Amino acid sequence: MTLIFTFVLVLVMSQFAYQPGEAVAESDNLGLKAEAAIIIDGETGQIVYEKNADKVLGIASMSKMMTEYIIMESIENGKISWDQKVKINKYVHDLSKAPNLSNVGLTEGEDYTVKELYQAMAVYSGNAATVALAQLVSGSEKSFVKLMNEKAKELGLKHHKFVNASGLNNSDLLGQYPSGSADDENIMTAKDTALLAYRLINDYPEVLKIASIPKLKFRDGKEYPNFNWMLPGLIFEYKGVDGLKTGSTDFAGYGHTGTVIQDGQRYITVVMKSTNKNERFADSTKLMNYAYATFKKEKVLPANYQVKGKETLSVVKGKEKNVKIQSEKAIELLVENGEKDNYKTDLVIDKNKLNDDGEITAPIKKGEKLGYITVTPKKGEDYGYINGDPVKVNVVAAESVEKANWFVLSMRAVGGFFGDVWSSVASTVKGWF
Repeated sequence: MTLIFTFVLVLVMSQFAYQPGEAVAESDNLGLKAEAAIIIDGETGQIVYEKNADKVLGIASMSKMMTEYIIMESIENGKISWDQKVKINKYVHDLSKAPNLSNVGLTEGEDYTVKELYQAMAVYSGNAATVALAQLVSGSEKSFVKLMNEKAKELGLKHHKFVNASGLNNSDLLGQYPSGSADDENIMTAKDTALLAYRLINDYPEVLKIASIPKLKFRDGKEYPNFNWMLPGLIFEYKGVDGLKTGSTDFAGYGHTGTVIQDGQRYITVVMKSTNKNERFADSTKLMNYAYATFKKEKVLPANYQVKGKETLSVVKGKEKNVKIQSEKAIELLVENGEKDNYKTDLVIDKNKLNDDGEITAPIKKGEKLGYITVTPKKGEDYGYINGDPVKVNVVAAESVEKANWFVLSMRAVGGFFGDVWSSVASTVKGWF
């Protein structure tokens, strides 16, 4: 009876000890208030932390990073220029003075340069300035929104929907929303937002010169503070922060895409749907502190590396019977402290280079690509890279192997023939005894 009672007691207590629905996820270890977050290497795109990074959420004015990308691309392609004049129409003027929206006042009928409007958009998140730029590039905001969605697909964003250029709720656009429903908003995931930021600062690094302006002096004589309060001299100043974009609406909550560089190491951080404007910067600070305290860039695979036991490939029709193979260059990764040796390699040879017997046919040139080596953790989480590509480096021929001349090939064929004959005879004779 005592044994039965003990068993029942243990069973009941175990139900209280473990409740799967209440388990604390690894991604909550930083104590973030944001609903989603991610950290990536600003140079390589390696993901080192994520929390609900694939959850689709509102992005509010962080949408402007896509508008910035398209503007930079249009300038690069010669479609528009920094000093080009843009005449402000009545709608853009009315939007610029709409209450409770982030805006730099724009006068109807007055000309502003592309650079002025871009600065108003990137520094003070000017919504009307954003619409004016969208109209300049595509003729209408509706056409520009179509371009935004096309560009998102081209850049590899997987979960996105743009309904306007600014990131406002459509209900704030004075009845002139370009796409979606009357109360629709732009949406993306933290992972897609990080990818957009990654492409923006790597394809157009000059955007950081504007994004890092703490206070914008505009032609109206007013000074507009950057909403990225982590920049030097602002409320949540953080060493090395030089971008990138904030955003907030009732639907999206408070978001922040930050980028920071210290001692040559750049990170991009994203927080989405944080609880208030201060908490988003507190969350970003936690992410940046964690990144710099936890990870260090290490060389996990040296240049000219040879996989043990697979240092050569067999060669057919060559002057040599084998060719040495090695990695083309080193692989550097952000590695958690003390985990440098927690990586394994996998050699993959291009099947198109091999015959049915697994041999490569001469001639072979030194440096010729023959395959690749991947690097993965032996244990622990591997978040991969923001663009989805695996960690790999080309494997190349470490030496040249010339094709053997006809005489050598003939002698080998003859030798092979008699070798086969001798082997056959030997086997037959062996069978007699």
